[in-house]
Amino acid sequence: MSVPPAPPGSSAAPAPEHLLALATDVATRAARLLVEGLGRERTSVRTKSTSTDMVSEMDRASEQLIARELLTARPDDGIVGEEGSARTGTSGLRWVVDPLDGTTNYLYGFPGWSVSIAVEDDAGVVAGVVVDPSHRDVFTAARGGGARRNGEAIRCSAQTVLAETLVGTGFNYAADQRRRQAEVLVSLLPQVRDIRRMGAASVDLCSVACGRLDAYYERGLSWWDVAAGSLIAAEAGAVISSLNGGPVSGDSVMASAPGVSASLSELLRSLCAQDVS
Repeated sequence: MSVPPAPPGSSAAPAPEHLLALATDVATRAARLLVEGLGRERTSVRTKSTSTDMVSEMDRASEQLIARELLTARPDDGIVGEEGSARTGTSGLRWVVDPLDGTTNYLYGFPGWSVSIAVEDDAGVVAGVVVDPSHRDVFTAARGGGARRNGEAIRCSAQTVLAETLVGTGFNYAADQRRRQAEVLVSLLPQVRDIRRMGAASVDLCSVACGRLDAYYERGLSWWDVAAGSLIAAEAGAVISSLNGGPVSGDSVMASAPGVSASLSELLRSLCAQDVS
């Protein structure tokens, strides 16, 4: 799913570090809310695009908290969120919110879910935070300021050999697209070290940023899935693009160590020649 571009920038825009501090505080509070809800009986679980695309009352509660706190602090900003928050704003800044990335993991009590918040201007993402409670990690980045995990600077993998590359990926909710993605994996798997499937794009992108993965790719996402994580990975030195080599988008993303970026990108384009956005 695509979302409209952020409104034109403001000459009085705050420093990225100030925006990041706000995003980190709000994301941490939302993650705490979700952790507290882990053991509770679910009162509302429904599906969205397909029977495998789930949403719960916790997704909505998290987004409500995030939207309320961000707009209280910055009432002139815009916002777009997975669970329906949408406001244009007049400041030139827009918050991009995934209140619970990895809902299926969360509902099953499986590691691999997060709160993801980014803020963007007309030049792109200014700051982003991904809170991953399962690993007790808070990933942050401000444009031009590098990436951090729990306050410590991080860098992506130094991998240069495609055959030794650990690659993360994910699958679309639509059955036909999932089948095609699995067919790509049949050809990809023998040419890399192994494949991992976490189930949350933001966590995968941060895994590339800190070297837990050498690379990650996926199709069929939304902008709120990748906005914060893409900045974090890029600021950690990873090469970020769409699968066709253009700018990263919600439609497709590839993040990889610079040493394998060209070879992996060429391989994926050949394997997905009929199915790349």
